[in-house]
Amino acid sequence: MAEALRHDKPARQLRLLSDALDSGRLGPVRRLVHSLSPAEIGNLLESLPPNKRSVVWGLVDPEDDGEVLVHVGDEVRESLIADMDQDELIAAVEDLDIDDLADLAEDLPDTVIDEVLKSMDRENRERLEQVLSYEEDTAGRLMNPDVVTVRTDTTVDVVLRYLRLRGELPDHTDHIYVVSRRHQYLGRISLQSLLTHESSTPINELIDDEQPAITVEETAEEVARQFSDHDWISAPVVDDGNILLGRITIDDVVDIIRDQAQHQALSAAGLDDEEDLFSPVRRAFRRRLVWLGVNLGTAFLAASVVDRFQGTIEKIVALAVLMPIVAGMGGNAGTQVLALMVRGLALGQIGATNIPVLVWKELRIAWIIGLALGASLGLIVLLWFHDWRLSLVIGSALTINLTFAALGGVFVPVTLKRFGFDPALSGGVILTTITDVMGFLTFLGLATLLLL
Repeated sequence: MAEALRHDKPARQLRLLSDALDSGRLGPVRRLVHSLSPAEIGNLLESLPPNKRSVVWGLVDPEDDGEVLVHVGDEVRESLIADMDQDELIAAVEDLDIDDLADLAEDLPDTVIDEVLKSMDRENRERLEQVLSYEEDTAGRLMNPDVVTVRTDTTVDVVLRYLRLRGELPDHTDHIYVVSRRHQYLGRISLQSLLTHESSTPINELIDDEQPAITVEETAEEVARQFSDHDWISAPVVDDGNILLGRITIDDVVDIIRDQAQHQALSAAGLDDEEDLFSPVRRAFRRRLVWLGVNLGTAFLAASVVDRFQGTIEKIVALAVLMPIVAGMGGNAGTQVLALMVRGLALGQIGATNIPVLVWKELRIAWIIGLALGASLGLIVLLWFHDWRLSLVIGSALTINLTFAALGGVFVPVTLKRFGFDPALSGGVILTTITDVMGFLTFLGLATLLLL
């Protein structure tokens, strides 16, 4: 029950907000918006049509504007930025963390970026330029250069006095990093260790050197996997020379995991994961037309197979009634395998060594399901059309198509990944073509051989 209430919270907030907007009472809207976190406001803005979105955006506390922009999709962010003047944008983003500012940099006007850079001190300006120099979706782009470091030739007392002089620590600081004179990463020390050891304890006795650093070129996907595997709250980022450059924190990794899940869900339908829910009709039309056009082309391929068996279908009308069953069942079965493979590839669980085992497992599942459902379907067809040969044809065709569905479900995403394509985006189209073509070919082909 508690879980259901948590999931219903955004819907309840949206309902309250929409009711207040419809009534024209902005006071309740302002109070509700001010009670939410920037991430919740971002989700709410994405849930509103453009006219209501602009009203709510105008009621957001200016101090939260920058954080809210970080938590919305590219298309929504573009529309929100368009409603802000230059001074508002500068005020919104100039106090953001370096990693968050780097996320927004490409969407901001050049004049805004120039003014923000001018307002920074030299150290932070160099940090931002360094982060922006790395490729998008890499550890270098995700990291925050603001890290707390100490050297080995100090004691706990010296470090604690240094931390007090700093006055504040970066968010999600659970460890401080130990570096050499050349700023090379040596290990980490937990805040707990600093607080529970004698003040005279040398720092080199407390170093934990078991946590590996993340290289700056590492992909965001691999960063998320390592955080998940090791339950990290933060992790150091180094270059090829083991020089400490910054750190990545769990809040950034949660965003990566959420974006990956959203990408897989929408890409499976051929949609852009950054598309605004209320995107203009013309823009949405252009985006969706491409993959629907590809689907239309593959549909003609399947239709051409059916066309070759016109004579068979004309003589046995029941085939026209039954053939969608074989293709549809193959498509559904293949989609199940495809979903497992896409997830396995994303998590790094699939490689050349275990693909043969996966293929053998999925083939056995396909054969068992094919025999079970084929027998059931054959019995139904026998009772319906009173033709045991037709029952044998559809049962056999179903088992054969499920076999191709299993093979396609494994090899299509693996092959696409190997050639640099996104299996979540294009795997479904290719797999559906395989199961449709093989479903029609086996069913109508066996019918031609056994029934005529």
